[in-house]
Amino acid sequence: MPKFFLTGLAVTAIAFSTVAQRPSTGQQPRQGAPTMPPAAGQPAPARGPRPYAEVITAKAESKQGLFTVHKVEDKYYFELADSLLGRDLLMVSRLAKAGVDMRSGSSMSGYAGDVLNQSVVRFEKGPNNKIFLRDLSFTERSGDSTKDMYTVVMNSNIQPIAQSFDVRSYNTDSVSGARSTVIEFTDLIASDNDLFFFGSSKSSFGIGAFQADKSYVVGIRTFPINTEIRTIKTYTRGGAAPGAIPTMSRGGSSGPVTVELNTSIVLLPKTPMQPRLADERVGYFTHGYTDFDANPQGVKRTSMIARWRLEPKDEDMEKYKRGELVEPKKPIIIYIDPATPAKWVPYLIAGVNDWQSAFEKAGFKNAIYARKAPTPQEDPSWSLEDARNSAIVYKPSSVANASGPHISDPRSGEIMETHINWYHNIMKLVHDWYFIQCAAVDTAARKMVFSDELMGQLIRFVSSHEVGHTLGLRHNFGASSATPVEKMRDKKWVEANGHTSSIMDYARFNYVAQPGDNIGAAGLFPRIGDYDKWAIEFGYRWLPNTVDEEAPILNKWIVEKLKEKKYWFGNEMDLSDPRAQSEDLGDNAMKASEYGIKNLKLIVANMKDWTATPNEGYDNLKTMYGQLISQLGRYIGHVTKNIGGRYETLKTMEQAGRVYEPVSKATQRQAVDFIKKQIFTTPTWLLNKEIIDLTGISPVSTISTLQESALDRMLRTVTLSKLLEAEVMYDSADVYRLTDYIKDLNQAILEEAYRQAPVSLYRRNLQRSYINKLINILMPPAAPAATSNPLLARSSGGGRSSDNNDVKAVVRANLSTLLPLLQRAGTVSADTMTRYHYQDLAVAVKNALAGKE
Repeated sequence: MPKFFLTGLAVTAIAFSTVAQRPSTGQQPRQGAPTMPPAAGQPAPARGPRPYAEVITAKAESKQGLFTVHKVEDKYYFELADSLLGRDLLMVSRLAKAGVDMRSGSSMSGYAGDVLNQSVVRFEKGPNNKIFLRDLSFTERSGDSTKDMYTVVMNSNIQPIAQSFDVRSYNTDSVSGARSTVIEFTDLIASDNDLFFFGSSKSSFGIGAFQADKSYVVGIRTFPINTEIRTIKTYTRGGAAPGAIPTMSRGGSSGPVTVELNTSIVLLPKTPMQPRLADERVGYFTHGYTDFDANPQGVKRTSMIARWRLEPKDEDMEKYKRGELVEPKKPIIIYIDPATPAKWVPYLIAGVNDWQSAFEKAGFKNAIYARKAPTPQEDPSWSLEDARNSAIVYKPSSVANASGPHISDPRSGEIMETHINWYHNIMKLVHDWYFIQCAAVDTAARKMVFSDELMGQLIRFVSSHEVGHTLGLRHNFGASSATPVEKMRDKKWVEANGHTSSIMDYARFNYVAQPGDNIGAAGLFPRIGDYDKWAIEFGYRWLPNTVDEEAPILNKWIVEKLKEKKYWFGNEMDLSDPRAQSEDLGDNAMKASEYGIKNLKLIVANMKDWTATPNEGYDNLKTMYGQLISQLGRYIGHVTKNIGGRYETLKTMEQAGRVYEPVSKATQRQAVDFIKKQIFTTPTWLLNKEIIDLTGISPVSTISTLQESALDRMLRTVTLSKLLEAEVMYDSADVYRLTDYIKDLNQAILEEAYRQAPVSLYRRNLQRSYINKLINILMPPAAPAATSNPLLARSSGGGRSSDNNDVKAVVRANLSTLLPLLQRAGTVSADTMTRYHYQDLAVAVKNALAGKE
């Protein structure tokens, strides 16, 4: 988020220092040193390797590092030491400078620092003085080379040769005797190819054919474990062929698009980090592969978590084993983009450093921290694109978000580096969240421009969340479900414990707290909580055991932790468990949302004054009113997920209790009752006349949007089907039957028809929508109507078909029961519009039962 005034990343031109062949580092070749001959038994090709001094001439500009890189006039040569042949290399391409108009305004991609392409490659010798570059895959494995299965797997998984290079020369160091091979890299990096640069991502940016005459190599820098290639690339737009008339692209411009790219080639560890096997009960990003060794009578899909390599120093190993805090061999250092506005830097740094307490649970102190990026004067070699440097990258974007990606070694899950994306307009997002959720209890939130201190603390919280992703942690949407709702109003308790156990939850702020509770920032803001500290301990505590030996140890840890609800991981992809929800709070969505609505009522009553901006109109008022409606829509989603809901608590055989169990009948009925009282009964508190008069907001559309959102969720065929399934899956005493649910909806929505009372315009719209949705279950429309309304868009989607179960039968029987009720109400009502309304509904139901449109 899951996500500062920068006009462009400052990138200095990359230059080579001129040296005589190579710098004096113990590997300086003799002038005229003999070249290494071709392999025995292989004749030299007609255009074979030449003497080293003829290729790397006195004009060469050379740099030593991972590869020794030579620039001879307009050609680039890589000198590969034999020790690098066969080594795995991580290759990552990024945008160093993005092209103008290459992205849409709402796009989260296409900014400087974005990853475009990544792969693992390996240089190796081929026949006839060739060097091959293989593109490696790790999706299938057999780790034991002594077993027959290893040979079988390898025979079926030969790695593809992606590039081939002619050997230009060989070289032997005069002191160490180390040998190396010279290849020319010019054509590869000056051209366009899928292994380097954009890969398969060009189409997502609306760019097409490569234009070589408008592209060139800026330069190459090489460091001890990485080489950085900087290029300018120009493409046509929209996939047009060279010479064709350019089309309009996603950015709205025609003509070519030019970008500056940086490709990093990084040496991976010779011995990969020991993996840690993933467990679905602790939320980590994973790398998976098919393991042919794990199951002697089959295959097994194995997953390992993504994590940084943290290990105790050799001299501190005994201290670590005794439980003393020690510093790791290599800490996690995250730099702050030098383009970041200075006033926000301390808060971003604090958001990183906040994780230190979590790593202490894993036995490490000072394991992670942030630093300001060095200035060119302090370190002229430092670069934001250098693959050794992790950073929070500031992006000049209208996107109201941030994200925390990372680059990792697919062989082991080791995270190598991160470039956290910090979009400028995230400040708008956190402002609106905090205003809507906390203005009722925090006077500092009652304005359109927050103080730097308040905004800084909001930035700190988002920084911590995104750093959590870069540490390997996924969203834990179930964390807040462990907190009793009433505890969020207990000042002493909530300020000490927080309103959620994980900052990786989407539990933004404590909207349950009421004005009289006097709860301060410590009880309103999310923080790194008990779950986060446990998850870091699970992933990062060093163990002296093998991977297989770790498995029972880790399982024992998890079983013990899960005796407390606050350590439960709620999968963000779980569509059935109401405990795992985005933006919700507490152990009961109905209670929490009732408190939230009380606060929204206070905000609506004061919104004109709290959004007032001198010399401006009422755009802010309209925007924040829309944000308030969205917040109320979230409450609808939180509540309705309980209907047909099912709890999923993953367990191993060592844990007692059920994995799956239904949401209780009482809780589901509580959810229906909440919607009846708060949404189906017209929420007139939203119809603030002053706001309507100043903004032109349609009250009818506002109410209809909310009611449609609730109905869409409550009448999804997947929801109705789950209610049916529960009748045979669980004990009948605690099952909310579909027939009872439909009766409850009838009573809640058609109440006036039963009482023969007049119906308001808002309620007529609700009843019409309800009947139409029931009819659509019997006679599904050819295609769902498109909608631009975000509430309706989020709630759309039918799920499983009702053709293969009893849903249609129940709906048909219900409409048959409702028909005489509607006919009678259309006759006896004293209110003219009410009679017309029910007469119209009766005709629609009668036609539907007869199979007519």
